[in-house]
Amino acid sequence: MKIAIINGPNLNLLGKREPEVYGRKSFDDYLIELKKIFPAVDFHYYQSNVEGELINEIQKVGFEYDGIVLNPGGYTHTSVALGDAIASIKTPVIEVHISNVHAREDFRKLSLVSGKSVGSIFGLGLKGYELAVKWFADKA
Repeated sequence: MKIAIINGPNLNLLGKREPEVYGRKSFDDYLIELKKIFPAVDFHYYQSNVEGELINEIQKVGFEYDGIVLNPGGYTHTSVALGDAIASIKTPVIEVHISNVHAREDFRKLSLVSGKSVGSIFGLGLKGYELAVKWFADKA
């Protein structure tokens, strides 16, 4: 099984950025743990702070992977193009957010990618990625 994890803007700063919201662990460290939990999964990880690069990556993996776990970061609330990219591929996408976006500022309550995703996970910290991968693994 091939799963792509795609993280959007500022998620390269996990472990440093607002640790009270996002935790103290880097995503690279977390990915090591995730690979131990799911040894049969072939993970591909990509992070970018640039909207167009995220779209290119979604299109690149969106016809050959079994699932995409996407944390679009702040682009969740602003990018029609990310939603369009998800709609244009065959690989199912689960939207993941580390924080509970619905308990934050009002503008964060709008997601332009949720409606194009098979599911969304909010506010469970890094555990949300594990739950998304488990859903794909159970479905296989």
